[in-house]
Amino acid sequence: MSPSHPERTVLVTGSAKRLGREIALTLARAGWQVAIHYRDSDEDAIKTVADCEQFTGAAAAFDADLADEAAVRALLPRVIAHFGQVDAVVNCAAIFEHDSAQSFSFAAMERHLRCNTGAAILLAQALHAHVHERAGDGVVVNLLDQKLWNQNPDFISYTLSKAALEAANTMLAQALAPDVRVVGVAPGLTLTSEFLTPEKFEALHKLSPLGRSSTPDDVAAAVKFALENSSITGTTLLVDGGQHLMRFERDFSMM
Repeated sequence: MSPSHPERTVLVTGSAKRLGREIALTLARAGWQVAIHYRDSDEDAIKTVADCEQFTGAAAAFDADLADEAAVRALLPRVIAHFGQVDAVVNCAAIFEHDSAQSFSFAAMERHLRCNTGAAILLAQALHAHVHERAGDGVVVNLLDQKLWNQNPDFISYTLSKAALEAANTMLAQALAPDVRVVGVAPGLTLTSEFLTPEKFEALHKLSPLGRSSTPDDVAAAVKFALENSSITGTTLLVDGGQHLMRFERDFSMM
């Protein structure tokens, strides 16, 4: 996929706000037409579309519940109908709910697997069918997590869903080649959450061999690199300041 192509289009799931928004803005600055996916964040999606349009003049928002298989299967065709074609999918959307070995349930596991794993695989499947039909090429980038390389017992269903997606990276890269490349990007602690105070986040963010973990700009730059480097597939870029090299007994939000 040539970086000079004037009409590249990317669907970024979960891009109305937070990390997905930063990825969408970075790609818009690089000339990508961006499909902004969201579930409930209507106002945030409208703002992100407007901000992306400042760079490319071409962005649009698409709502879908990624836990609903029918909605996921309909999502890429909707984007194709709007833009004409799609060249890439960035699977950023995820649910992140706490559970442990003691509180684990089938219901919690299923919620995470449907949204974090199943939806990403279906969108890769749909992109492959689309680019194969038009004899083109495409790329899927899956957002993972450094905790897969530095496991702890917290957020067991979330971690299982991301571990399954990391395994799918390899299988999809094999199955969808040569039409579609599949690349993982695994951030470290990048943004604060409801579980952390700003002060706690700042302290934890420094816990890495490089003295800081990933920033939204770091992660977005890695996604852009993965999209535009035509020799990368079936592997994961860890963008975490080296946090995966350190041993953490608990998830950051539990420390």
